[in-house]
Amino acid sequence: MSMMKVLISDKFSPEGLRVFEDAEGIEVAYHPGILASGLLKEVAEADALVVRGGTQVTEEVFQAAQRLRVVGRAGIGVENIDMAVANRKGVVVMNTPFGSTTTTAEHTIALLLALARQIPEASRSTKAGRWEKDRFLGAEISGKTLGVIGAGKIGRLVVERALGLKMRVLVYDPYLAEEMVRQMGGEQVGFDELLGRSDFISMHIPLNIETQNLLDEESLRKVKRGCRIINCAIGGLIDEAALARVIADGHIAGAALDVFAKEPPDPSNPLLKLDEVICTPHLRAATLDAQVNVTVQMARQIVDFLQKGIVVNALNVPSINADLLATLKPYLELAERLGVFQAGFGAKGLQSVTIEYAGAVTSHPTGPLTMAVLKGLLTPIVGSMVNFINAPHLARERGIRVVEAKSNIAEGYSNLIRLTVTGADGEHSVSGALFSEEDYRIVRVDEYQVEALPHGTILVLHNEDRPGVIGFLGQVLAEAGINIAMMNLSRRKIKGRAISLINVDSRVPEEVLNRLRSNEHILSAVQVEI
Repeated sequence: MSMMKVLISDKFSPEGLRVFEDAEGIEVAYHPGILASGLLKEVAEADALVVRGGTQVTEEVFQAAQRLRVVGRAGIGVENIDMAVANRKGVVVMNTPFGSTTTTAEHTIALLLALARQIPEASRSTKAGRWEKDRFLGAEISGKTLGVIGAGKIGRLVVERALGLKMRVLVYDPYLAEEMVRQMGGEQVGFDELLGRSDFISMHIPLNIETQNLLDEESLRKVKRGCRIINCAIGGLIDEAALARVIADGHIAGAALDVFAKEPPDPSNPLLKLDEVICTPHLRAATLDAQVNVTVQMARQIVDFLQKGIVVNALNVPSINADLLATLKPYLELAERLGVFQAGFGAKGLQSVTIEYAGAVTSHPTGPLTMAVLKGLLTPIVGSMVNFINAPHLARERGIRVVEAKSNIAEGYSNLIRLTVTGADGEHSVSGALFSEEDYRIVRVDEYQVEALPHGTILVLHNEDRPGVIGFLGQVLAEAGINIAMMNLSRRKIKGRAISLINVDSRVPEEVLNRLRSNEHILSAVQVEI
């Protein structure tokens, strides 16, 4: 058997390296910190590339890698991997989504305690020869209220540990059913209520359109006076300049940040100059245990893939054989995009998901398609830890009931996939059809027949069917410099309600959406990024 080459371009634990060394038919090229020019040379003969966060796997890297079959990211985030090129080249991308969840939760609690008792600043003062007992008056944790924004895997571990510290816990997670929050011991509240009641706030959400600068100056001014904020999730969730201002004027008592919008942060970042702010350099997974866990897990996944063709924790393909994958690929892409659309359109407080397959699609196994739907639906909600394999598990963990249904006949189409979700927003559905291998579209939203391409930015408009609405829409978008690529309007009756799906060439700023919503005949305006 010819040897298969695994290139490791970032630091890897000895335990992880040992898994590769003990595997038959695999040779390892271990070059931590390799320069970009050297990477292009080494990857040319690699069957697998294993990275951490230090290697940028760009289109140039994929083009140089003639034999590359799999890229493994030892960790959660894959922001350093060009997923679009990986998909186009047919390279499997894997991660290790749960190897550092406990470590991240523990770092959050450590920062919370350090913030409450001003430990870093007290340590600096004491080492400088001062003995300032009266200066460092901290806050007790017991009996205080912790507001947790996002109760996914890590958020739940933080809730569990906070309850052990005798804290009261509020949870804001609009995608989670209230009963699930009750079961974990928290109280489900709205965003503004959490801000106003919490003594501490901890963030555990992904970065997307909805969450970027979620804590802006307006939100930070709503926070209970004297509150302290912790972020071990991802940079970009907090307007850092606004946070510095609100801390400086005494409204917020302090913050502990493990992540920044730009990493490392610029020396001019005002947060770095405040004694009330604790900063750590993205240490959430930086324990010996976590480093060993993620590297050993990734090494085993790569060995299983190369030796047995087993796919585990893949982000861009389900665990099926190559022949079936080629057949199902367009259906998988459509299914995942329907899930992403529904997540942005109507997936608050999810209770159940029904996926109906009709027509020609039912001649294929639908299990992988259901995984794709759930991956698309949950990724904007939970974050990058979601993959084809764990999506059904994460749905069960969040108390979401998943139902599959099949029919040989798809009315009006040769095949159809319909996704219906039930939650706090009621029942919403989206349907998609495959017209050819490269042509699939959204063809129905709720009771409206529509047509839209499920990619890029889609503006979804609900409006009263009145003259002038479309003209107003065009004028507002034109003034904002936003070009319409494709537009479809559907109504059930004259002067009733209508829906428009507009594919646009660029993201629509929030102020433009608000201007659209100001029109008396426009009932809602949201955008979905696919």
